[in-house]
Amino acid sequence: MTSGCTVPVDAVAGVSVTADGRLLGVMMVCGHRIDGATLYVDSDDTDRAVTVRSWTADRHLSAGLTTWPLESPSPGWRATRWHSPLTARTSYALYGWTKDDSWSSGDVTFTLADRDRLTPGQVRYDRVSADGDESGVTVSLAEFRETACQDG
Repeated sequence: MTSGCTVPVDAVAGVSVTADGRLLGVMMVCGHRIDGATLYVDSDDTDRAVTVRSWTADRHLSAGLTTWPLESPSPGWRATRWHSPLTARTSYALYGWTKDDSWSSGDVTFTLADRDRLTPGQVRYDRVSADGDESGVTVSLAEFRETACQDG
Protein backbone atom coordinates (compact mmCIF):
# COMPACT_ATOMS: atom_id res chain seq x y z
CA MET A 1 0.00 0.00 0.00
CA THR A 2 1.31 3.43 -0.86
CA SER A 3 0.13 6.84 0.07
CA GLY A 4 1.09 10.31 -0.96
CA CYS A 5 0.72 13.85 0.11
CA THR A 6 0.18 16.88 -2.00
CA VAL A 7 0.33 20.57 -1.34
CA PRO A 8 -3.18 21.99 -0.80
CA VAL A 9 -4.54 23.88 -3.80
CA ASP A 10 -5.94 27.36 -3.14
CA ALA A 11 -5.30 29.18 -6.43
CA VAL A 12 -5.94 28.68 -10.14
CA ALA A 13 -3.35 29.27 -12.87
CA GLY A 14 -4.27 30.32 -16.38
CA VAL A 15 -2.78 31.91 -19.48
CA SER A 16 -3.84 34.86 -21.59
CA VAL A 17 -2.27 37.13 -24.21
CA THR A 18 -1.51 40.82 -24.58
CA ALA A 19 -2.80 42.93 -27.47
CA ASP A 20 0.36 42.06 -29.43
CA GLY A 21 0.00 38.30 -28.77
CA ARG A 22 2.55 37.88 -25.99
CA LEU A 23 1.81 35.17 -23.44
CA LEU A 24 0.63 36.20 -19.96
CA GLY A 25 0.50 34.17 -16.78
CA VAL A 26 -2.75 34.61 -14.88
CA MET A 27 -3.10 33.61 -11.23
CA MET A 28 -6.32 33.74 -9.23
CA VAL A 29 -5.46 33.29 -5.55
CA CYS A 30 -8.55 32.11 -3.75
CA GLY A 31 -7.77 32.80 -0.11
CA HIS A 32 -4.23 32.27 1.06
CA ARG A 33 -1.05 33.12 -0.86
CA ILE A 34 1.23 32.17 -3.74
CA ASP A 35 4.96 33.09 -3.78
CA GLY A 36 5.93 32.18 -7.33
CA ALA A 37 5.17 30.27 -10.49
CA THR A 38 6.85 27.63 -12.63
CA LEU A 39 6.40 26.80 -16.30
CA TYR A 40 7.51 23.33 -17.30
CA VAL A 41 7.27 20.87 -20.19
CA ASP A 42 4.20 18.79 -19.41
CA SER A 43 4.88 15.08 -19.59
CA ASP A 44 3.50 11.90 -18.05
CA ASP A 45 7.16 10.85 -17.77
CA THR A 46 8.48 12.77 -14.74
CA ASP A 47 12.01 12.51 -16.16
CA ARG A 48 10.86 14.64 -19.12
CA ALA A 49 9.06 17.30 -17.03
CA VAL A 50 11.74 19.95 -17.51
CA THR A 51 11.39 23.37 -15.88
CA VAL A 52 11.44 25.99 -18.62
CA ARG A 53 10.90 29.15 -16.58
CA SER A 54 10.36 30.04 -12.96
CA TRP A 55 9.50 33.30 -11.21
CA THR A 56 9.40 34.47 -7.62
CA ALA A 57 7.07 37.35 -6.80
CA ASP A 58 8.69 40.31 -5.02
CA ARG A 59 5.77 40.16 -2.58
CA HIS A 60 3.58 37.10 -2.15
CA LEU A 61 0.32 37.13 -4.08
CA SER A 62 -2.67 37.37 -1.78
CA ALA A 63 -6.31 36.71 -2.59
CA GLY A 64 -7.23 38.14 -5.98
CA LEU A 65 -6.10 38.21 -9.60
CA THR A 66 -2.54 38.80 -10.87
CA THR A 67 -1.10 38.73 -14.39
CA TRP A 68 2.50 38.92 -15.64
CA PRO A 69 4.36 38.37 -18.93
CA LEU A 70 5.69 34.84 -19.45
CA GLU A 71 8.01 35.74 -22.32
CA SER A 72 10.06 38.54 -20.73
CA PRO A 73 11.16 39.67 -17.29
CA SER A 74 8.57 41.75 -15.46
CA PRO A 75 8.55 44.31 -12.64
CA GLY A 76 7.41 42.67 -9.41
CA TRP A 77 8.78 39.28 -10.46
CA ARG A 78 12.29 37.86 -10.28
CA ALA A 79 13.05 35.24 -12.90
CA THR A 80 14.89 32.41 -11.16
CA ARG A 81 15.19 30.16 -14.19
CA TRP A 82 15.00 31.12 -17.86
CA HIS A 83 15.59 28.70 -20.70
CA SER A 84 15.15 28.93 -24.44
CA PRO A 85 12.01 30.21 -26.20
CA LEU A 86 8.86 28.12 -26.15
CA THR A 87 8.42 25.77 -29.10
CA ALA A 88 5.52 24.51 -31.19
CA ARG A 89 4.13 21.01 -30.59
CA THR A 90 5.28 21.07 -26.97
CA SER A 91 2.78 20.86 -24.13
CA TYR A 92 3.53 23.21 -21.23
CA ALA A 93 2.08 23.50 -17.74
CA LEU A 94 2.06 26.54 -15.45
CA TYR A 95 1.40 26.38 -11.73
CA GLY A 96 1.88 28.51 -8.62
CA TRP A 97 3.60 27.57 -5.38
CA THR A 98 4.68 28.82 -1.97
CA LYS A 99 8.25 28.74 -0.69
CA ASP A 100 7.23 26.60 2.29
CA ASP A 101 4.98 24.24 0.26
CA SER A 102 1.93 25.30 2.27
CA TRP A 103 -0.21 26.17 -0.80
CA SER A 104 -0.21 25.73 -4.56
CA SER A 105 -2.37 26.45 -7.56
CA GLY A 106 -4.06 24.12 -9.96
CA ASP A 107 -2.02 24.03 -13.15
CA VAL A 108 -2.98 24.93 -16.68
CA THR A 109 -1.70 22.95 -19.64
CA PHE A 110 -1.35 24.58 -23.04
CA THR A 111 0.53 24.63 -26.32
CA LEU A 112 1.52 27.56 -28.50
CA ALA A 113 -1.45 26.65 -30.72
CA ASP A 114 -3.70 27.20 -27.67
CA ARG A 115 -2.00 30.57 -27.15
CA ASP A 116 -2.62 31.51 -30.77
CA ARG A 117 -6.38 30.90 -30.33
CA LEU A 118 -6.58 33.33 -27.39
CA THR A 119 -7.54 36.96 -27.76
CA PRO A 120 -6.79 39.69 -25.21
CA GLY A 121 -9.27 39.49 -22.35
CA GLN A 122 -9.60 35.69 -22.56
CA VAL A 123 -8.09 33.19 -20.12
CA ARG A 124 -7.39 29.51 -20.72
CA TYR A 125 -7.35 27.36 -17.61
CA ASP A 126 -8.03 23.79 -16.56
CA ARG A 127 -11.51 23.57 -15.03
CA VAL A 128 -12.07 20.73 -12.58
CA SER A 129 -15.56 19.20 -12.55
CA ALA A 130 -17.36 17.96 -9.44
CA ASP A 131 -16.20 14.41 -10.22
CA GLY A 132 -12.54 15.48 -10.57
CA ASP A 133 -12.26 15.51 -14.36
CA GLU A 134 -10.12 18.33 -15.79
CA SER A 135 -10.73 20.05 -19.09
CA GLY A 136 -9.11 23.06 -20.70
CA VAL A 137 -11.59 25.93 -21.09
CA THR A 138 -11.35 29.48 -22.40
CA VAL A 139 -13.43 32.18 -20.74
CA SER A 140 -13.41 35.95 -20.41
CA LEU A 141 -11.11 37.44 -17.78
CA ALA A 142 -14.22 38.61 -15.88
CA GLU A 143 -15.68 35.08 -15.84
CA PHE A 144 -12.32 33.64 -14.76
CA ARG A 145 -12.16 36.14 -11.88
CA GLU A 146 -15.71 35.24 -10.82
CA THR A 147 -15.68 31.44 -11.19
CA ALA A 148 -12.11 30.07 -11.13
CA CYS A 149 -12.02 29.56 -7.36
CA GLN A 150 -15.33 27.70 -7.53
CA ASP A 151 -14.03 25.50 -10.37
CA GLY A 152 -10.61 24.78 -8.88
